Parts: sequence; C-alpha cells; structure tokens
Amino acid sequence: MPLPPQVDKFVCDVDKKLHEPGQVNNVLTQIEQKVNVPRLYLVGGFLAVHALYLIFGHFAELLCNVIGFLYPAYMSIKAIETSKKEDDTQWLTYWVVFALFNVVEFFSDVIVGYFPFYWLLKCAFMLYLYLPMTLGAQHLYTKFVKPFILKHETQLDKLANKASSAMHKAGDVARQAYEENVKPN
Repeated sequence: MPLPPQVDKFVCDVDKKLHEPGQVNNVLTQIEQKVNVPRLYLVGGFLAVHALYLIFGHFAELLCNVIGFLYPAYMSIKAIETSKKEDDTQWLTYWVVFALFNVVEFFSDVIVGYFPFYWLLKCAFMLYLYLPMTLGAQHLYTKFVKPFILKHETQLDKLANKASSAMHKAGDVARQAYEENVKPN
C-alpha cells in the first residue's frame, strides 16, 4: 500500500538529508554497513524508542528539557560568536518563546500529570520551535508574541521600570544591612 504523497515526500526528504555529506552521514554509513539495515529504518527506530521513552520513561521530563535546551544553547553560543544578525535573532526569538511556554507550563502543571503523551508532545513542540525546516519560534513570535507586546508596550514598560526600581531599592537595603551587620571592620 503506497504512502500518501505528503508522507512519501517527507520520508524522501529525510532520507536525502540523512545522506548529505557530514558527520551524521559518516556515522550512519558505518552503522548501516555493520547491521545491514537502511539508515532510514535506523533513525526511525531510534526515534520510536525515544518517543516510547517520552511516554513511559521515568525521566521523560528531563529528556524533554534536555532536548529543548542543549542544542539551542549550543547554537546560541555559536550565534554569539558570529557577526551575523540573523542567527542572533533566530535564537533570541527561540528563547523568548521557550521562556513564555515554560511560564504557561508552570501554571498548567496539574494537567500534565493526567496527560500521558505530554512529554512526547512537548518534545515535538520544542523541535518545531527550533528546527531549521520549521522555525516555529519565529512563526509564533510573529503571530502572537510581537502583536501582544506592541499592543501593551506602554504598560509593560511601566511595569518593567517599577520592577527595576524596586530591585535597586532592595539591593540598596541589602547592601546597607550587610555593611552595618556583617561586613568586617
């Protein structure tokens, strides 16, 4: 039974990507030759095992958060070291959307416990946010975050200024208390 055209195109694109020259191709070639299994099946199996772990595993939350953090953090460091503005914008946008998602997630934590596929879906969402072929963070930022910020910019600026002022005052009080009570003479 043939695959639907969209799925077939996706599978062909993934297979093509897995054969592009580079480190991933070299590793997959070695494994493919040793086990005599096509790389597309190897990668599919690898993804299936991880998907099952994200559904049933004890450390699914940790794995999901590592996937949402490690690669973006590494790419952000690389972006800092380049002179290109585009990669800076891409990764700053990712971190804004990532942070907003984590704040929302904190308040919906009760729901997470009743939803067995949550970590798998969150992981897929994190990948959607940062993978070069989807760049979901840019899409969500443009569609939702930016319009919200622009609409409420004045109120948000006032709130940020109040918070900054309060933090400076708290810092002054803490410094004064330290100097009066703790600092050696």
